[in-house]
Amino acid sequence: MMDEAARRVARECKGFLDEAEGLRLHALARELGSLGPLLEIGSYCGKSSVYLGSGARAAGGTLICVDHHRGSEEHQPGEEYHDPELFDRDAQRMDSLLELRRTIRRAGVEDSTVLLVASSQQAARVWSTPLALVFIDGGHSHAQAHADYEGWAHHVMPGGVLAIHDLFPDPATGGQAPIEIYRRALASERFDALETTKTLGVLRRRAAR
Repeated sequence: MMDEAARRVARECKGFLDEAEGLRLHALARELGSLGPLLEIGSYCGKSSVYLGSGARAAGGTLICVDHHRGSEEHQPGEEYHDPELFDRDAQRMDSLLELRRTIRRAGVEDSTVLLVASSQQAARVWSTPLALVFIDGGHSHAQAHADYEGWAHHVMPGGVLAIHDLFPDPATGGQAPIEIYRRALASERFDALETTKTLGVLRRRAAR
């Protein structure tokens, strides 16, 4: 069961994760947090960070939050999901880092989270630790989603989980890049599909042969 105060913070946080999807992430974090670090790509303002970080804390584990905090394509001025409250007028760029810090502080998960302020590609180039869970929810362009998969999927330890947000089987209902990398993971024969929660796909890394 998720801490109710943290759950309330997650509900109030800016973001695009459905609560049922968040609770699934929380349950996965509680299950896997004792096996190794958990890592999310695309923290934004911290909605998923609270669900995952709270689960990691309950398991005695750690969540790594990877985000450059300059926003994805759809967050930029003039785009559909632009939030002017997150626009740094001095830098003339988006900046969601302060909002993330506020969120994890309010949720009481600072001790179970590590903020890695870098692009997914920059972080992946220097990462070597096996991960119990990787959650991909960064940029949804074809190039970015596939770069996230290529940079991080191979770090999921046997028995660990790869979770991917925003799966839309019908192109009329949403972008196709996330479901492309979900299908790519299945085609690799390194992962088995677990139950999907709304648009959250979950795959288990097969044991090493």
